[in-house]
Amino acid sequence: MTKKQQQVLIVILGFIAALGPFSIDMYLPGFPAIAEDLKTDDAHVSLTLTTYFIGISVGQLVYGPLLDRFGRKKPLLTGLAIYALAAIGCALSPNIWWLIGMRLILALGGCAGMVAYSAIIRDRFPVDEVARAFSSILLVMGVAPVLAPTLGGIFTSAFGWRSIFVFLFVIALILMVVIRFFLEESKGQDREVSLRPEKITGNYISVLSNKDFLLYGLSGSIAMAIMFAYVSGIPFVLMKLYGVSESTFGWMFGMNAFGFIAGSQLNRYLLNRFDVVELTRKTSLIQLVLTVIFLIGVWRFELPLPVFAGLLFCILFLLGFINPNSTALSLRPFSNNIGSASAMNGSFKMGAGAAISALMGIMHDGTNFPMVLLIFLMSFISFMLLLATGKSPRKALRFRKKAYE
Repeated sequence: MTKKQQQVLIVILGFIAALGPFSIDMYLPGFPAIAEDLKTDDAHVSLTLTTYFIGISVGQLVYGPLLDRFGRKKPLLTGLAIYALAAIGCALSPNIWWLIGMRLILALGGCAGMVAYSAIIRDRFPVDEVARAFSSILLVMGVAPVLAPTLGGIFTSAFGWRSIFVFLFVIALILMVVIRFFLEESKGQDREVSLRPEKITGNYISVLSNKDFLLYGLSGSIAMAIMFAYVSGIPFVLMKLYGVSESTFGWMFGMNAFGFIAGSQLNRYLLNRFDVVELTRKTSLIQLVLTVIFLIGVWRFELPLPVFAGLLFCILFLLGFINPNSTALSLRPFSNNIGSASAMNGSFKMGAGAAISALMGIMHDGTNFPMVLLIFLMSFISFMLLLATGKSPRKALRFRKKAYE
């Protein structure tokens, strides 16, 4: 690919990847309106987020083999069609249980893009460029968490919360047109890839048996669970505990998203100077130290909003390094079964997200402590898994093209 072709591909894949964050972040400001309109409580509205994470986690395992068997575009277009129909179903919800079910189907359709974009990156980029490519993707998809809460607040105020899902329906249709006419297929159909359950299971077992995939995949997924703890808990913390308005919440949420994206872009630059695992370990350690300070702060003191927001910003900034690097490292060993490996990696992330969002509901005690405690625990476990790789940061941690291509 030429440089221009790479840039166009990054933009398209970035918007495909952004559909997932849009589906989460855009309707967060509408939680109170959903609860009032459907005559339910905050806990039941939160279930729409939990079921979405469950749907994405399970659905990616289905799309992985399909992407290896039928190529990247057909399963992706099918998933977006399911997503579009489910978005209309969400907009027409007569009660909370219907909305919960439609959110599950929305996730099962939308997760096709989450598997496909990472598989296409691994198809089209040299192995030593994959981490930078993922960081570039984060720059594009970072538009979603910056704009989505603000747009969600505007749509909710002006047209009602149901208009959010009409907007997502339109976005899905636009993406389908772009993919159909402007995205080249990166992997043709492979009839040798079996869709028999025992063969699919065997492929996933083979992926899981790779130590690098397992440790880096789990480490990155648990680190990303920090984001899910944040997303699940921050509406309550900011709007109810600190009393910020919906518009201020959207602005603050966007600033934290900017921090995450800024970290990913600085990561691209620093990858020219540091080994990818060395950089990942160092940023993970710094993040762990900050989460310890954060935990002590909310436990022993009543942190003022600027301090609370500043620590959270720094933690998410460092996540911008850890997420793309751990994803690249987990996929590094594979030249075959890339779709299955990408699906399993994504399933790890969304499975962690579902567990954390459920824990947030269980641990909710009317304070900010449960959210911060989970952020600390996820950072600690993620760092321990990085150490468990047992690799030297100057020798075994470098990309070796010959070994992995």
